[in-house]
Amino acid sequence: MAKRNYDRHLLKEYREAYGVSQNKLAISCGITREYLNKIESGSVLPSENLMRSIFAHLQSFDPDCPLTLLFDYVRIRFPTTDAKKVIQEILHLKFDFMLHEEYAFYSYQEQFVMGDITVMVSQEIEKGVLLELKGRGCRQFESFLLAQRRSWFDFFRDCLASGAVMKRLDLAINDRVGILDIPELTRKCKNEECVSLFRSFKSYRSGELVRSEEKMDMGNTLYIGSLKSEVYFCLYEKDYEQYMKLGIPLEDTETKNRFEIRLKNDRAAHAMTDLLRGKNIERTTFSIINRYLRFVNQDERKRRTQWETNERWLWFIGENRREIQLTTAPQPYTIERTLNWLSHQVAPTLKMVMKLDQLKETTYIKDMLREAKLSEHHTKILEQQSMLIDNLIL
Repeated sequence: MAKRNYDRHLLKEYREAYGVSQNKLAISCGITREYLNKIESGSVLPSENLMRSIFAHLQSFDPDCPLTLLFDYVRIRFPTTDAKKVIQEILHLKFDFMLHEEYAFYSYQEQFVMGDITVMVSQEIEKGVLLELKGRGCRQFESFLLAQRRSWFDFFRDCLASGAVMKRLDLAINDRVGILDIPELTRKCKNEECVSLFRSFKSYRSGELVRSEEKMDMGNTLYIGSLKSEVYFCLYEKDYEQYMKLGIPLEDTETKNRFEIRLKNDRAAHAMTDLLRGKNIERTTFSIINRYLRFVNQDERKRRTQWETNERWLWFIGENRREIQLTTAPQPYTIERTLNWLSHQVAPTLKMVMKLDQLKETTYIKDMLREAKLSEHHTKILEQQSMLIDNLIL
């Protein structure tokens, strides 16, 4: 955005047009909501550098921005067996509202859950407490971070200050307009037009057939690097994924393709250190991509080492485009998956029995509901769902 457009009136105009609250933008920029309000009202005059930073972060919320960046998987191990301490002092959530389950994964004995936010516990100190946030869990946790007026960087700093160890970190780039052509990139891998430190790649075509007047096709996924290594890339056509999972038409999906950087152990820890040092997620993300990967155009007149970088790839990695800021997409915890299960698996049978009740003048359904007893598990979920988000956080 041009220098002359760093104006408080435009700031408020764009913020409201993008549907971004003052609190959300302020957290993204690392300032308080009160200070942002003073900037918009004209009661304070910020430096040009700060205004440039605010506008840069604001642009990441532009619904027409072709690329967005977000955290999509986080796994962190804490050197303690006290789950309550992690939940309250690191997640800043109220322990009493967590659902306790007497099982867990990765050889942990039990876990505490709120939606897709999972805290696993072991009595072995070397295993400690493990926090896992998958994609949906990251989005749910962002809703809590927003209510707490914290950012991801604040959270990660608290984790590292407690001696926690990064076990897994996924950075995801959403391509909203189809800049990444997954089938074409797969072809380039096969034609040795992919210059990479990785020695392997795998491509898959999976999912239901998508029928239209012009084509019959399936979603494409490209893995670059070994899935057993501490770093590898996954590129896939997310619009097909959304079609298969949710039935959303391809033309209506918000994201066409996704590029995921999957980091484990030391690689995840190094990336987190770099992020906290510079608080620049684009620089960290694309420095990893550029270190391992480059797509080129074949030129028989030149040696392979002299082949020029593909033009579309150049634009993707940052040539002549604006910088991408960290995007958040807070989503509250809901029982959507339970409702989907009821809709597909239970509702038809339930409707049949209700019609039988009407035909035979019986009360099967009414009697079953009256006799049904809610478990502690159900009661805890009711408690979580009935609370306002401010009542769940510390």
